Amino acid sequence: MGKIKMDQIMVRRILMSLAGVVICAVSVGLFKTAALGVDPFQSLMAGLDNMIPIKFGTLYVIVNVILLSFMLIFDRHYLGIATFINLFLLGYITQWSHEFFNSVIVDPSLPVKAACLLVAIVVICIGSALYMTADLGVSTYDAVALIIVNTWKKGKFKFVRIITDCICVIAGCVLFVAAGGAVKDIPTIAGVGTIITAFFMGPLIEFFNEKIARPILKVKEKN
Repeated sequence: MGKIKMDQIMVRRILMSLAGVVICAVSVGLFKTAALGVDPFQSLMAGLDNMIPIKFGTLYVIVNVILLSFMLIFDRHYLGIATFINLFLLGYITQWSHEFFNSVIVDPSLPVKAACLLVAIVVICIGSALYMTADLGVSTYDAVALIIVNTWKKGKFKFVRIITDCICVIAGCVLFVAAGGAVKDIPTIAGVGTIITAFFMGPLIEFFNEKIARPILKVKEKN
């Protein structure tokens, strides 16, 4: 009975990870449609996407395979099922959801963009809460700061994460402009949405952890 219960809990964790990644990917598609800034890592991806002529989903896999190599070399502790779910699904679902939103939200006004941004922030926090509470591995980008802090013993996580986020944003903007993007369009990949996701998502994620993610796991564990 104990093994059956543990298997059921693991299935629930895997489903939570899968749902979390899908929800986050859809939210990133909505962020891109709002064009008011995306999260720091997606700022880097936007710059690369503007420069490299391949589909976003494939580009996302390539970049994350490179980061996966970093994890495999320096610390495999953070590697899990969710790492691979994120690696192979998030980019393609983001690409498809962005294409869908662009087809139904044509030439959005600023109020519509703002509404899309607000919805995207709430949705990505829900997805992140499910993904994090499932605790089956972290994304390859999240692992970078964790390895620097916990494996290399360099600095505190909050400061290292701010540095890696800033590097992503700066690199994304440079690549965007170098690929022919207009300077005036930089706020579409590094704008108000980027600031909010970088500094203010924590409390919302914790709220959804308490209200949604943890209760789902506890209900299953009691059965």
